[in-house]
Amino acid sequence: MGKRKKIAERVTTLMDKPQFIRNIGIVAHIDHGKTTLSDNLLGGAGMISMDLAGKQLFMDFDPLEQARGITIDAANVSMVHEVDGKEYLINMIDTPGHVDFGGDVTRAMRAVDGAVVVVDAVEGAMPQTETVLRQALKEGVRPVLFVNKVDRMINELKVEKKDMAARLGKVIDNVNKLILGMDEEKYKAGWKLDAAKGNIAFGSALYNWAISVPQMKKTGIGFDQVVDYCHEGKMKELAEKVPLYIAVNDMVVKFLPSPIEAQKERVGVIWHGDWDSPVGKAMASCDPNGPVAFMINKVKVDPHAGEVATGRLFSGTLRRGMELYVSGFGGTNRIQQTGVVMGAERVEVEEIPAGNIAAVTGLRDAIVGSTISSEENMTPFEQIKHVSEPVMTVAVEAKNTRDLPKVVEVLRQIAKEDPTLQVTINEETGEHLMAGMGELHLDVTVTRLQRDRGVELKTSPPIVVYRESIAGHAGPVEGKSPNHHNRFYIEFEPLEEGVIQSLKEGKISMKMEEIERRKLLIENGMDKDEARNISGYYGTNILLNMTKGIQYLRETMELILEGFEEALKNGPICREPVQGIKAKIMDVKLHEDAVHRGPAQVIPAVRQAVQAGILMADPVLLEPFQNVYIQVPQDQMGGAMSEIQGRRGVILNMDSQGDMVILKSKMPVAQMFGFSGAIRSATEGRALWSTEFAGFEPLPANLLLETVKQIRTRKGLKPEMPKPSDYLKVV
Repeated sequence: MGKRKKIAERVTTLMDKPQFIRNIGIVAHIDHGKTTLSDNLLGGAGMISMDLAGKQLFMDFDPLEQARGITIDAANVSMVHEVDGKEYLINMIDTPGHVDFGGDVTRAMRAVDGAVVVVDAVEGAMPQTETVLRQALKEGVRPVLFVNKVDRMINELKVEKKDMAARLGKVIDNVNKLILGMDEEKYKAGWKLDAAKGNIAFGSALYNWAISVPQMKKTGIGFDQVVDYCHEGKMKELAEKVPLYIAVNDMVVKFLPSPIEAQKERVGVIWHGDWDSPVGKAMASCDPNGPVAFMINKVKVDPHAGEVATGRLFSGTLRRGMELYVSGFGGTNRIQQTGVVMGAERVEVEEIPAGNIAAVTGLRDAIVGSTISSEENMTPFEQIKHVSEPVMTVAVEAKNTRDLPKVVEVLRQIAKEDPTLQVTINEETGEHLMAGMGELHLDVTVTRLQRDRGVELKTSPPIVVYRESIAGHAGPVEGKSPNHHNRFYIEFEPLEEGVIQSLKEGKISMKMEEIERRKLLIENGMDKDEARNISGYYGTNILLNMTKGIQYLRETMELILEGFEEALKNGPICREPVQGIKAKIMDVKLHEDAVHRGPAQVIPAVRQAVQAGILMADPVLLEPFQNVYIQVPQDQMGGAMSEIQGRRGVILNMDSQGDMVILKSKMPVAQMFGFSGAIRSATEGRALWSTEFAGFEPLPANLLLETVKQIRTRKGLKPEMPKPSDYLKVV
């Protein structure tokens, strides 16, 4: 323990010198070696013994991660590295590469300023590399490159010395092409990766060695020597001469920005408040004496300390006992402990100044993405945008009834920790639903709940989440209130694609300036007249008020929106969420006496009009799709292709590299059950594959009625497709 303590002391002395701090994330495609690389860096910092590096998987301290050999959580760690006689503090977050946990990558990117992108020398840039790189650039995080598994290239692919540069050059060109395509401005401003410049390192995380152009000048060991060492199997000797951690950490210190440098630009990307306010100025200059601005990117439950919130401190200083505001909550939370994270351990420190990644207990209202500040009305940071949406659900029940209250509590907790999980708790029926990114995501979550919280759970087989929408026009549909005194006339049509996208990305809100919102809507294809009449939206559905001068309408609007939301939360086709609908109120007749136009009258009237309108406007069911990337040897390609086509999949692209074929296809999630077993047997276990969310698409007409019947039967509803008249009966 003495050793750890020493490191903790060195960490604390550097914490208040932001020019010597680097906050970095390690990102890559699954299995390209991120975690092994992190281990090496820890070994170099003296946190674990070098012999164990690469095998101990210190960052994957969760037994589940060790059993499956994958990283699920983004783990944090702080370490000290010396360059040219100066000590630097490197705060590192190791992120998962498996797409089911993509949410973790997005959240980790929010806390760091730089990223080490790891690419396998043999496989090159893969789909997931592209996804994580895009997330980094979108958050304003600067990349450097580590080309891993160079030993495989030499020993397995038998690449000759003369061809090495060309082979590696191709890998680098691919990554550069991605950066150029995503952000040309930054690419030209020096974010281009260039071996000669030194922002690329090459090596083998498994065997702990790495080289880069600046290192070659110091050590005299270049590619030719590396090839010889590899051929002779002298990996250990090579690791002693050119240790990986030196090449990578030197590159991190030299090419990735300190918080002082980074925050000038990054704060503008993730925070849209007033730059001249005290908080704005303090964040731009990373000022430890300014107001506290702390962004939470992870919440974890510690059996001893309660909830631990980890995040990036952009300004101010965190101290024990401070009373801070949590965005979206009235009142304050009091900090109980402040500390830094060393893998599975938390080391307490007295205070943490701006520019650091901190772990804090006592913020009971904080969830992932919360903004914590000493200013009551600080503009919160931009919401963290997740690329994926939950597409698969399992019903979770307690095995023993006495555990029921515990299950509810555990599910509420997990919803706080992982925003990409959607938890629906139904106190009355005792059925609790959990929606996630895919089979693996849900499976891991349930296993963890049982293990960590000691609750025995029963889960249903996973169910696919559909969405309801419309393809045609309808209306005006008349909705009558139960007392017949209020009537609403509403027209329905599909919402413009561009507007749906902007709503998804959170670009449009009711808080915006009206002129700005109108401009955005018109740019995205909405009619001028409609754009000025927005009354509200729910998800990706918009309600427009096209009426003129109707008395009492303004004060009734809240209730109308409530009815609109109720109908869309559980759509009429089969009680699934509705998306992409434009509803226009064309006319309204209201009773002049407020008593007769209360919630009990207005809400059902609007709800029925919306439900019937959807069924009249050519209703469609949208099903979730995933992009499926399969890498398979040529002689096994037929098996993989028939597996895709047999599941209503479409092949979008084929690319061959050597004797491997990379298939890009898209497939309905409903057909993905059991895919991993099937693809293994179809390709004799030689296929590597990964998936990512690809949005919702209309279900083919010939499957509509059958699917609706299945869903309705499962939910205990009448199996037939409902008719508009079913909803227009006035009670």
